[in-house]
Amino acid sequence: MRLPCSISAGSSRPVRRRKSASTRRWSVPISAAETLIEVKDLASGYGKIGVLHGVSLAIGKGEVVALLGPNGAGKTTLLRTISGLLPASDGTIRLDGRDVRGSDARAMVRAGVAHVIEGHRVFTQLSVTDNLLLAGYYLPRAERAARIEEALEYFPEIAAKRHEKGAALSGGQQQMLAVAQGLVQRPRLLMLDEPSAGLSPILVDRVLNVLGRLASAGTAVLLVEQLIEKALATANRVYALTQGRIVFEASTSEPDIVAQLEHAYLGGKG
Repeated sequence: MRLPCSISAGSSRPVRRRKSASTRRWSVPISAAETLIEVKDLASGYGKIGVLHGVSLAIGKGEVVALLGPNGAGKTTLLRTISGLLPASDGTIRLDGRDVRGSDARAMVRAGVAHVIEGHRVFTQLSVTDNLLLAGYYLPRAERAARIEEALEYFPEIAAKRHEKGAALSGGQQQMLAVAQGLVQRPRLLMLDEPSAGLSPILVDRVLNVLGRLASAGTAVLLVEQLIEKALATANRVYALTQGRIVFEASTSEPDIVAQLEHAYLGGKG
């Protein structure tokens, strides 16, 4: 099942209801001690074209948060801005309370933010091992080797192909390799942009199951995903982004969450 947006799932935290003039919103409080990353009033775009307009969200340690929205809503732009691939024009990005807005992608990686870009982005002419070595280029050799083995434990399918080139992997295996590249960085925040794209349902489940295991170990996850049921089974909370603005946030344990999302997406019409 799909909405014209992406989604999330399951938390037992109390939800506080708020209304605005245009759309219903829900607030799921996170304590300062739990918060890993907080984005407030963020604005970003490409040249003179503004894409994000005052976006605010927070993700707790060990929490999976889904970000949904139609094509062109600004989801990829938000991930690129948080990871330092795109500069913000306004607002703040705080990681563990420290303002990291203005940090470049390399600095964000070192700070513990990993960004898995949409489209199985791997080096097809390099081996699986070499792809992972590049992901941890900044680490001491022994630590890098240990992290590679740690990442491969999540994906035995590609561990068995560690000496094969990326081009020899299936689309699903390339996606696993892309996620493993992020895991080599041992991130505190892992952001994934459409990890299910082009994958079979079985492989989607394999990848999303890893996210749950990572969250259980304390990693925060920001997931952009179009498959509603899969995202609902993975995430704790959901944000909806439309035209560069957050229009809805909720715990995914809400029994009528899909109807709420449809209402938010349609702006209360119908």
